[in-house]
Amino acid sequence: MFAKLCEWFGRAPSGYRPGVTLEQARRNLAGLTFQALAPGLGRFGTVDGGLVFELHERPLAQFLMHLVLTEFVLERPALDAAEARFELRHSGALRRQGLVCRQRAGDPALGARLAERLGADAHLQQALLPLDFKRLRLERGAGRWRVRLEHMGASEVVNRMPSFRRYVQLSREQRDYLLRALFHLQRLLGDL
Repeated sequence: MFAKLCEWFGRAPSGYRPGVTLEQARRNLAGLTFQALAPGLGRFGTVDGGLVFELHERPLAQFLMHLVLTEFVLERPALDAAEARFELRHSGALRRQGLVCRQRAGDPALGARLAERLGADAHLQQALLPLDFKRLRLERGAGRWRVRLEHMGASEVVNRMPSFRRYVQLSREQRDYLLRALFHLQRLLGDL
């Protein structure tokens, strides 16, 4: 019984069309190279190859509706194989005033170095402060860093009653902030 419940809750919501949101996001990311890896999964890159990241569709069931969120995933080699996890968020109640880095696992000395670098990197701050992200996680393990950024745009809302589908576009301005943030995070994590 428990296995059947887990299988039912782990299923994609009815009406979910793998790859549709990815194709919409692909239009918003025009000018980048694209390679389809699977339905709902694609790899994007700059023409010069300086930045390569994946975009993953994440369907999320709600009552009489579902969301298709997109997660931008950037990977790069790490200097150490030790595991660590961090979450970044905006600070400030009404206005974004800065970034807060919370360590969820790993060596506290690494957390202190990372927080110091984040605070000192003006280019990264200028890209992340106006960026409308829901989640930003930095994970290190098995000799690799993985950046997982879930943006508020580039997602789809699908409702059953009343029936509608709406794609939340990734604006040109947010696209530029996103690409700059991923580029600077890649650079910042290069020697950590």
